[in-house]
Amino acid sequence: MSEIVRIYEVSPRDGLQNEERAIPTARKLRLIDRLVEAGLATIELTSFVHPRAVPQMADAEEVMATTLARHGDRPVAFVGLVLNERGYDRALASGCKRMAFGVAVSDVFSQNNTRNTAREAMETCRRLVARARTDGIHTRVYVMTAWVCPFSGPTAPERAIGFAREIWEMGIDEIAIADTIGYAHPLEVGRLFEAIGRFIPPERMAAHLHDTQALGLANSAAAISAGVRTIDSSIGGLGGCPFAPGAAGNLATEDLAFMLYKMGLGTGVDLAVLWDIVRDMEQLIGRSLGGRIRAWWESSAAHAPEVRQP
Repeated sequence: MSEIVRIYEVSPRDGLQNEERAIPTARKLRLIDRLVEAGLATIELTSFVHPRAVPQMADAEEVMATTLARHGDRPVAFVGLVLNERGYDRALASGCKRMAFGVAVSDVFSQNNTRNTAREAMETCRRLVARARTDGIHTRVYVMTAWVCPFSGPTAPERAIGFAREIWEMGIDEIAIADTIGYAHPLEVGRLFEAIGRFIPPERMAAHLHDTQALGLANSAAAISAGVRTIDSSIGGLGGCPFAPGAAGNLATEDLAFMLYKMGLGTGVDLAVLWDIVRDMEQLIGRSLGGRIRAWWESSAAHAPEVRQP
């Protein structure tokens, strides 16, 4: 198994989508520029959803097209989230070559998120994956509410496993198992990934984790122990789902990068640049950000060069 862990950065999309104050497109692009500078190799830029549903993502085409024009020659993967055919058309027109789709295991959450039942969302995903394969688009599919739904409670593991198997059989490139509201604990995270890993290669699985109950790092360690080598995170812990009551921020990228460094797992990410981005985003958002290691990181104990450049 690879000793390299890919950090899948979601701050431009999942991190900003729940912010009430409109973020100027230029500042989003500046964030993306800095994330590329920090060494993040995969960045989810935006979502191609209706602006009335998620106003913060109204500039999706401009964000995608401009980023590809600026960084298209770099070895960085830029992803757009798509939930229906109209979003697919918009993403394709903007030049997007990597798309993420989503299916919620919970019917109630699916109705709140996309106004479709879980089965209807599955069929939409099937059509989108088929189009993407024809168009040569790299595909990721989120299995949302895999452990807990904010409306109906715990998800039966058998249901999550069944959804994952059906999605995998569509012929996708990557599957991301999502703790949508951050209520999962490490033992059940490890068990579910081990079960899914019996029919999906671990290197094709990803973990999308929130830090609502301060278990984001522990859950990511459990996923890694089960063989997962792609973990989603967001700079400064930014994030939250507008359709998931109680969902706090994502796992902070700086916390994840530092934990992986301590575990001897490479990421190619520069922590010092990450903290520069955190401080820049604080000025933009207007509140304190930063992961759980912030107090230590800003102390004299963290000044050694080998620590600041993992």
